Amino acid sequence: MKETGFPRADAENDFLRARRGQVLSRLSTWLRREPDDVNIMLPFHEVVEALGYLGEHRIGLRVIKLESIVGTVDRSRDFDRRFRPTSARVRERWERLALAARRGEEIPPIEVYRVGELHFIIDGHHRVSVAIAQGLSTIEASVTVVRTKLDPGGIRHRGDLIVKDYRRLFLERVPLTGHARASVIVSDPWDYARLGEHVEAWGFRLMQDEGKFCDRASVAQRWFEEEFVPVVGMLRQAGLIGDRTDAEAYMWVAAERYRLIRTHRWDDDVIEALRSRRH
Repeated sequence: MKETGFPRADAENDFLRARRGQVLSRLSTWLRREPDDVNIMLPFHEVVEALGYLGEHRIGLRVIKLESIVGTVDRSRDFDRRFRPTSARVRERWERLALAARRGEEIPPIEVYRVGELHFIIDGHHRVSVAIAQGLSTIEASVTVVRTKLDPGGIRHRGDLIVKDYRRLFLERVPLTGHARASVIVSDPWDYARLGEHVEAWGFRLMQDEGKFCDRASVAQRWFEEEFVPVVGMLRQAGLIGDRTDAEAYMWVAAERYRLIRTHRWDDDVIEALRSRRH
């Protein structure tokens, strides 16, 4: 934070520096051909919808890290992902807050939702923008904690919400728990839909063979223990995992097994046939 000895001039410089940084960042993103959403704040309601809302409770005033603030409740386009002003429209209010901060005046706490370790602004965009521009690392906030079905870990920008949303829907269809839940991961969101269809079909065949009904939780657990774990073990021994996740390898070989051999069984002969035909 540069000082000239004149707080008003310093506040003006703070704004100009923040705007310059935003323009250069936007240009850099365009030159690198990165997706547009890398510089857009995460929308709170889309995040919660993708993760599955469970409930919320207020915990009061806390000091939070500015770097943990990644999104907003409204759809304001006045600031980018790093809370730099995207236009001169906010300049008057922004500089007024920057001047107050430089004079040491009391600034009201912001208000945020907390989802995991992430924070989303309800009120206080300008205050966050000024604090970041002036080199601060923390800010006082009134915090409401939101609980979700899925862990928000791994969300960096808007595109990540698609994967989370498809995974949430998959886990509603295939309600895995504990280690099983953590073990079944794919990178392409559409694979969650395909895998859900596959597990449901497996469960239908299971119920036909046994002549009794199994609920979704039972099907999910039995599929994981009786199908997924043994098959992944065979794939590892045969060197068929490659750079895929276990679930991606399982999906690939299960599809190839039926396409090439027209069978639902698993044994060493099937694995050997798939390995010899994978190219």
